[in-house]
This record gives sequence, structure tokens and C-alpha cells, in this order.
Amino acid sequence: MTTETLAPPPVTTPPDPRTRLVRQALVDSGYALVSLPAGILAFVLVVTGVSVGVGTLVIWVGVAVLAGTLLAARGLATVERAQLPVVLDRPVPRPAYLVPDGGRVRRLLTPLRDPQSWLDALHAVLRLPLAVLAFSVTVTFWALALGGISYGAWDWALPDPSTDPDNTDLLELLGFESSSGRRILFYSTIGLLAAVVLPFAVRAVALLHAQLGRALLTSRAAAQAEIGRLSRGRDAAVAAEAVALRRLERDIHDGPQQHLVRLGMDLSRAQRQLDRDPAAARTTLAEAGVLAREALEELRALSRGIAPPVLADRGLAAALTALAARSPVPVELAVDLPEQRLAPVTENTAYFVVSEALANVAKHSGARVCRVAVGRAGDVLRVVVEDDGDGGALLVPGHGLAGLADRLRAVDGVLTVDSPRGGPTRATAELPWS
Repeated sequence: MTTETLAPPPVTTPPDPRTRLVRQALVDSGYALVSLPAGILAFVLVVTGVSVGVGTLVIWVGVAVLAGTLLAARGLATVERAQLPVVLDRPVPRPAYLVPDGGRVRRLLTPLRDPQSWLDALHAVLRLPLAVLAFSVTVTFWALALGGISYGAWDWALPDPSTDPDNTDLLELLGFESSSGRRILFYSTIGLLAAVVLPFAVRAVALLHAQLGRALLTSRAAAQAEIGRLSRGRDAAVAAEAVALRRLERDIHDGPQQHLVRLGMDLSRAQRQLDRDPAAARTTLAEAGVLAREALEELRALSRGIAPPVLADRGLAAALTALAARSPVPVELAVDLPEQRLAPVTENTAYFVVSEALANVAKHSGARVCRVAVGRAGDVLRVVVEDDGDGGALLVPGHGLAGLADRLRAVDGVLTVDSPRGGPTRATAELPWS
């Protein structure tokens, strides 16, 4: 059997931890410094706009003012969302706002009807105290670090406490004798300590500020994404079941049903021939027996896509062994599963994937041999079906592979197909382990 040769992945050197720490400290510092002017602008704009809008609602001007304020808060929230992935070091979802529709009044009221717009306005109000904290901590630690480390370069420019009785430095306030060397050592030590603590202090306040944005600006987007994913999974399951039922109805109508109609006609003819021509009746009955066997074989073939009793009784490994034994194309089966049974929906889906894939191999690939591997890969159940056929298989809507993809999507699974012209073809399905 021909197998694909995959190039080894490129070797990447992870960044130095110290370099990453310094880079993150610079990113967090920039975020904290920008957050204060942005927070002041957002606070003033939203508080002023909401106050004026509520105060003028009685003359309907307030509706337009409130709508404009919420749109401005949305723009500021969009800028904040663009910064969150850099600070949180992970992507954040973006919410779907209501789309204006209908007449002018309805379009004007759209921001007021959108819950996310009000969350954007709430974030503009609540972010200011955290922005002040982040700005203050960042400026303080950077001033201590830079000023302390460089103190030896500018100590000479300061008044000498020993010659100026009105000038008292920190060492003297702490009860120590002050001199140039002691001051440089003391303040340089403070600067070094501040430089060591700076990345962690700045990271803490930046994360605190960013978490508020994540909670108010992206949490609803995450819920919307989850609802959309569940809705797509449900639609995919319904579509897959509908396609499977239509195909089963078509196959039954074109195959077993025609044989059974012919069988009924032959039995009626044999019944009429029994008295006047027993030899012809026996011939007709023999033909009816052949038709009955053919109908039975076709019904067995159609039932392979339906979970067999052995799957419920003995598990996925035994069911796949029986399925491979019935395949017209020789199958090399490798199953590596624990003794503990998987969830019924996982077993049924995996069985359906292998059954449908082997049926496609037998019908379309021209393969001489097929390999099926089933096992755990991290938190997923991976099913790989590979053949040495002609290749060219595509995920085309309305065809078998598209139905497999829909069936997997319904259980949060995914199907990938690698099938270049000339083969080989490899279909890989990954399902959640539990």
C-alpha cells in the first residue's frame, strides 16, 4: 500500500524567557499608559452623553443623543477589543451588534435596543478607576527603576545635604549618615529592586484592567459564538439525517423493493403453474429464491450504515472488526482503545464514519487495500481511513463525504480529507473523547 511521506515540521527555537518578559513588560506598560487618556475620554463622553440624553428625553432630542453616545461608546470599545489580544495573549471574540433595519425611527433606536451597546457604555464608566490605578503603578515603577539605576550619573547635580542644612535626603530621614557613595548605593539598590518587580507589577494592573474589558466587551460574544456553534451543529445533524434518510429510501426503492415486487409476482405465477405445469413452477420458485437472497444481501448492505447490535453489545472494536470482515476491499484494521466503553454517541459516530468511508472506497476508489486506524490522540478520538486508490475525493455538498462532515460537526467533530489525483486518499475524523 502506498503511503504519504510527510516532511518533518520545521524546528523552531522558543523565545528566550527574559526577552519575552521584557517584551511583555513593554506591551503592558504601553497599554497602561494609553488606558488613562482613553479612559478619561470614554468616561467624559459617555457620562455627559447619557446625562444630556436622559435630561432631554422629554423633547425626544435625548433619543438621538443617547443613540449617538452609544455609537461613540461602541467605537471606543472596538479600540479596546483590538488591544485585548495583545495583553491577554489570546484571541478574544467580537460580539455581533444589531443591524439597523426598518424605517428611520427604528434605525435610530437600534443602538438603544442592543444590549452590547449598553455594556460598552458601562465599560466606559467603570474602566476609569482601573485606568488610573494602572497608569499610576506603571509610572511609579518605571520612575523608580530608571531613576534609581541611573542615580549615579546625576547625583552630582543635586544639593549636598552635608553642606546645605535645609536639604535632607531619604537616608538621613531613615536615620543613616548620608554621603555620595552611600546615596548612590542606596538609590541604585532601590532602582534594581523596582526593575525586578516592574514586569510583574505592570502585568498585574494591565491584566486587571484588561479583564474588565474581557468581561464586559467579549463575554456576550462568547455566548453568541457558543449559541451559533450549537445551532450549526443542530442544523448539520438535521441535514445529515435528512440526507441519510433520502439515500436509504432511494436505495431501498431501487434495490430490495424492486426485488421483492418481482418476488411477489414470481410466487403468484408459480402458484398458478403448480397444477398445469409443475416443472415450470419449480423453475419459477428457484428464480424466486435467487431474488430473495439478492434482496437479503442488499438489505444487509444497507444496514451497515446503521449501528448493529454488536456495537451496543460488545463495543466499537468488535463492531469495526465485523465491518472490516464484510468489506469487499481488504482492510488492515488497527484499533487502540481502552477497555472502558466510550459514550454511545461517540461510538455510533465513529462506526458510521468507518462504514461510510469503506463504502466509498469500495464504490469509487478502485483501491486494492484499505487501512483503518482508530485510537486516542489527546482529548479526541481519531479515526483514519486510508486507501491506495485513484484519489480525487472531495468534500462536495450532497455527496457522501459531505454527509460525514455534517455528521461529525453535529458532535463537535471535524473531518479532513487529503486525496490528490492518483492517490492515496486519507480521511481523518476527530471526535471529542467524552
